[in-house]
Amino acid sequence: MEDNLIRLNKFISHNSRFSRREADKLIEDGKVSIEGKVVTDLATKVDEKTIVKVNDRTVKIDKSRAPTVIVYNKQKGEIVSKKDPQGRKTIFDTISKKFEHFLSVGRLDYASEGVLLLTDDVKIANALMHSNLERVYKIKIAGSITDAMKTAMERGLMLDDATAGAHEKSEITNMEFKPFNGYQIQKNTNNFSILKVAISEGKNRELRRFFAHFDSPVVDLKRVNFGGIELNNLPSGKTRYLERREYQDLRNYLKSINKENAEFN
Repeated sequence: MEDNLIRLNKFISHNSRFSRREADKLIEDGKVSIEGKVVTDLATKVDEKTIVKVNDRTVKIDKSRAPTVIVYNKQKGEIVSKKDPQGRKTIFDTISKKFEHFLSVGRLDYASEGVLLLTDDVKIANALMHSNLERVYKIKIAGSITDAMKTAMERGLMLDDATAGAHEKSEITNMEFKPFNGYQIQKNTNNFSILKVAISEGKNRELRRFFAHFDSPVVDLKRVNFGGIELNNLPSGKTRYLERREYQDLRNYLKSINKENAEFN
């Protein structure tokens, strides 16, 4: 089944010390084989039964462990990646080494902070990453909240040019913004405004692009909730395991979307 397949670089990264970028380089250099045949296609997908070798050594999967999900309170100034070619600090420079093989559920950009989920189960990561679970953010923007912003938050917005607020290397130019699940204005002044917003997608720098369109760039962005999971007074730069209720909610959600192989033990 397609749902059981994952990209080869993600498979290698999850089950070894290599980052995804390093896995890509290994694949390109012909150092990765599948079922005894060298592969160089970065789009290759595999499942847990596939025999993958890197430098002639089999990438082993530990099937004895139960899947785990943790919450990390991401700090500003960290990249959500195992390693950064530019030498910037990554989240794995901060969190415990025992979580170094975990995968992040989506990303928060370099200047953002707050709730970031990580898991040692690829299928759970994929299921949550592509889910419509609600994400709640507290944001500070330059300038005031206008009627045009409110209308767009309530009705949605389609932009042919959504490059304002995007990363300079992003190839995404246009973007559709669905109506926000909700928003709460906490401060509204000519200099800056603060609000909480709830969305169900979290696409590539979605909120930064949205508000940049109105010439009100996001100054601060903090995710405070992902699918009902909050920080619960977790200090910045620290991790915690999910509570029993949070695990049960995730189990119920995964079952509801029929992700048979993404259930917790």
